[in-house]
Amino acid sequence: MTALRTSSPRRLAMRRFLGRPVAVAGLIAIGLFVVVAALAPLLAPFDPIVTSWTAIRKAPSWAHWMGTDENGRDVLSRVVFGARASMMAGVVSVAIAAGIGVPAGLLAGFAGGWTDTLLSRAVDAMLACPFLILAIALAAFLGPNLTNAMIAIGVSTAPRFMRVARAATLDAASNDYVEAARAVGNPAWRVAVRHILPNIVPPVLVQGTLAIASAIIAEASLSFLGLGQQPPDPSWGSMLNAAQRFLTQAPWLAVFPGMAIFLCVLSFNLVGDGLRDALDPRQR
Repeated sequence: MTALRTSSPRRLAMRRFLGRPVAVAGLIAIGLFVVVAALAPLLAPFDPIVTSWTAIRKAPSWAHWMGTDENGRDVLSRVVFGARASMMAGVVSVAIAAGIGVPAGLLAGFAGGWTDTLLSRAVDAMLACPFLILAIALAAFLGPNLTNAMIAIGVSTAPRFMRVARAATLDAASNDYVEAARAVGNPAWRVAVRHILPNIVPPVLVQGTLAIASAIIAEASLSFLGLGQQPPDPSWGSMLNAAQRFLTQAPWLAVFPGMAIFLCVLSFNLVGDGLRDALDPRQR
């Protein structure tokens, strides 16, 4: 019994993931970003939207560790609160994408026939348009705010989840246990939900982790263009937009939010790569 538990797929996947120090470091970094976003009011030394005309574009110092911006606002406080917008955009957008794409992919792969053809052609049409261009178009149509930006990113990301879910469903449906479930008289919906859906979770989980990184970049891009988080609320993208006018006079305005985006996206990519290797059934 002990040997069976030790060799269970879940334990083996966990062991393989923990055996990758880079992936573990990424997971720790994501945990730190989550803590910063959740405890932003406690961690930020100043109010992120309060201006001070006596502290305009001050260089980093003991009073302001990351300096101040063009309105005298503390950059550290704005970076800390900006983590909330980015993390929320990443998680909510991917949840929307998975909520649309996974059921559609499961239906297309399991039903087949004209249903698969119709859904696949619709996904191909969406994928023909670059992801960021589609997100910008949807955000501009819905209106400039963070909620609409998350919806736009989620809808634009859904085709990726649909393709992953469909491919995983086709692979799982060819297994003997699915044929056995059908042979004993289980209805189609039960076979799909009970026997196929749990087996497509690993690739969807990997795709979700990598998609969060893409969603964070997309949210920063939309905020940079004025279609995401609206001023004076802080966002890493909008901070970069404001900083472009002062790159030579106050480079810290771009360095710190840019580094925050870089580290956050890198962390999710490292975890995604680690999960992909850990959940690969070919790994031993």
